[in-house]
Amino acid sequence: MWASTNWKDYELLDCGGGEKLERWGKYTLIRPDPQAIWNTPRLHPGWKQCHGRYARSSSGGGQWVKKDLPERWQIAYRDLTFNVKPMNFKHTGIFPEQAANWDFAMEQIRNAGRPISVLNLFAYTGGATVACAAAGASVCHVDAAKGMVSWAKENAKSSGLAEAPIRWIVDDCAKFVQREIRRGRRYDAVIMDPPSYGRGPSGEIWRLEENLYPFVELVAGVLSDQPLFFLINSYTTGLAPSVLTYLMETLLTKKYGGSTVSDELGLPATASGLILPCGASGRWTSAGGRQP
Repeated sequence: MWASTNWKDYELLDCGGGEKLERWGKYTLIRPDPQAIWNTPRLHPGWKQCHGRYARSSSGGGQWVKKDLPERWQIAYRDLTFNVKPMNFKHTGIFPEQAANWDFAMEQIRNAGRPISVLNLFAYTGGATVACAAAGASVCHVDAAKGMVSWAKENAKSSGLAEAPIRWIVDDCAKFVQREIRRGRRYDAVIMDPPSYGRGPSGEIWRLEENLYPFVELVAGVLSDQPLFFLINSYTTGLAPSVLTYLMETLLTKKYGGSTVSDELGLPATASGLILPCGASGRWTSAGGRQP
């Protein structure tokens, strides 16, 4: 498992009973987590003294119960700074387990020995975008939600990267990639975090199990002649990491060589020493790249 162990401003304090207790800077939050199904004694004082909790509703959805929580605040990872804000559906704008993938991407870019262009699809609030830009890459950040792209710009600015070579694109990812192929634009690396389910601009239904393979096949069409890496992340329940390996070995390794490694992402829990599973990632690297 690829565990994100280099955080100082974030900590998974404890988890169990379908919830996790987290420290985000100086604030503690309780959020639901479908993987934390074990029931263990809640000995950490934060369970009773948290600053905010996302409470599930019996009728679906839920809401934040904020005791003493600002509207937003900042946390840092290495030299990066992110803006955190409790929002609908329990999210905060940052997936801390993705730090393991940020480290991977930054290492690949810094060791490439040449300028690297990165295409980040379904890029959300820009954690990977900011990390790649900080490592020296030019980045094209694409997300269909205007608000998320604006948030990503704020994260870049907070990280001192307001003038970095980042293209901010609000668009449907598939439509954008198709246009990039027609324009002949190419990228040395691709990062994507596609949803499990969604609808396209014309009402098209996206189901990851049905659409991921043809989508990756499409996106492979914007790779340069010497691609550096291709990273796929998925939070779809039941999608084994090995599926991502097979997919990229079929579409990328046969053409470019290199190799693929896939695994679960995880967050170590301080109280128990357990590592909470947080989705699957697959990393293809070229023959010149180096897997972790």
